[in-house]
Amino acid sequence: MATEALEQAFASTRAVLANVKPDQLDQPTPCASWDVRGLVNHIVGGTHWFAKNVNEGGSSDDGNDVPDFADGDYLASFDAGAKDAVAAFAAPGAQEKMLDLPFGKFPGAAFLGLATTDTFTHGWDLAKATGQSTDLDPELAAQLLAGAKTSIPDQFRGPDGKAPFGPVAEAPASASAADQLAAFLGRKV
Repeated sequence: MATEALEQAFASTRAVLANVKPDQLDQPTPCASWDVRGLVNHIVGGTHWFAKNVNEGGSSDDGNDVPDFADGDYLASFDAGAKDAVAAFAAPGAQEKMLDLPFGKFPGAAFLGLATTDTFTHGWDLAKATGQSTDLDPELAAQLLAGAKTSIPDQFRGPDGKAPFGPVAEAPASASAADQLAAFLGRKV
């Protein structure tokens, strides 16, 4: 099934979201431009944004203007968005469809990979920020790391808030696959 990795990323990140406490919402995250509340909103809003872009063939909306999901039942909103995103990516022709996104034109299959990596990595960010284990789904993390190493060009790297990915950071040799992925995407582990 084409959406299997995305579904795994949603499950991994949902498990982290389920353990976020209200008193953690103002804590910093590895993403300098977001606190935990902002990251929760980005993660939940992302599920809806992915579905919208696949269903509508793209959008000029960058997905950052989202409601404050963190003040409501963000797990229910995440579940609804994840269900819609999986359905959108699984629809006939979705993988081949060209999508006009704010950061370029991509086939649905490439956007699926981006959505999977984004969801999983932000789950790692949230786990790190809230003191949860960052050793998330080792098999999926290794798969995403291998894919990221072949598909993320240097022009997508730069300062937090200015580029999708930071400069490659060092991870200890003993780091989990999820920690290695986070470091490759610019996080300090």
